[in-house]
Amino acid sequence: MASACERAGREADSVRLLLATKTVASDRIRVAIEAGETLLGENRIQEFAAKNPELSDLKYERHFIGHLQTNKIKDILKYDVKCIQSLDSAELMHKLDQRLQAEGRSLDIMVQVNTSFEASKYGLNPDEVPAFLKELNKCDTLKLKGFMTIGLFDSDTEAVRRSYTLLRELRDMAISEGIVSPESKELSMGMSADLETAIEEGATIVRVGSAIFGTRTSNR
Repeated sequence: MASACERAGREADSVRLLLATKTVASDRIRVAIEAGETLLGENRIQEFAAKNPELSDLKYERHFIGHLQTNKIKDILKYDVKCIQSLDSAELMHKLDQRLQAEGRSLDIMVQVNTSFEASKYGLNPDEVPAFLKELNKCDTLKLKGFMTIGLFDSDTEAVRRSYTLLRELRDMAISEGIVSPESKELSMGMSADLETAIEEGATIVRVGSAIFGTRTSNR
C-alpha cells in the first residue's frame, strides 16, 4: 500500500485498510485488531451476529460490504455498523431511509457502482448514478461518504484499472457538478489482487481479506 501511494504521489495515510473478514473466525480477527487494525468489513449479517458478542470488548469500526436485501435492513441495524458500503438500488435506499427515520438515527453509506459492467455483480449502472444521487439527497438519514465498486476480476491490469478510473471519474463529476458534497469523496475499491492499481487510481479504502488471512477454506 505504501509503495503504491508513493508511485501515485500520495501520502501513505491517505488510504485506509479494511479487513474483509468473510468466514474469518473471531479469534483470528481479534489478533488483527490487537495488532492495530481497526476497520473491518463483513459481507453477511449472520457473521455480524455471530462475531459481535465475541469481539464486543474491542474498539473497531464496522462496515457492511456485502449485498443487502431489503428484508434484512432491520437485522443489520441491530449491530453497531458505521457504514453500509453497498447501497445499490432505489428500493433499498428508500426502505433504509424509512427504517432509520423510525429509529430516529442516521447512517453513513456508500453507493455501489458496477464499473465492470458484469451481470454477475451488484451495483448501479454508471449511467444511473447522477439521477440516483439526486434522489439520495432527499433522504436525510443517509449520509453519503463516497462510492464503492468491485473491480473487474481479470489478469489484464489495464482492464482492471479502467473499472477503477471510472469510479473516480463518477465521483469527481458528482462533486464538480454540485450533485454531492465535496465531503463525499471516499472511494472503496481494490482487494488483495489489485489493491495497488486501485490506489494508483485514487482508492481511499482497500478491502483486503486473503492477503492477510489466507485463502478462504469455506464459503459458508
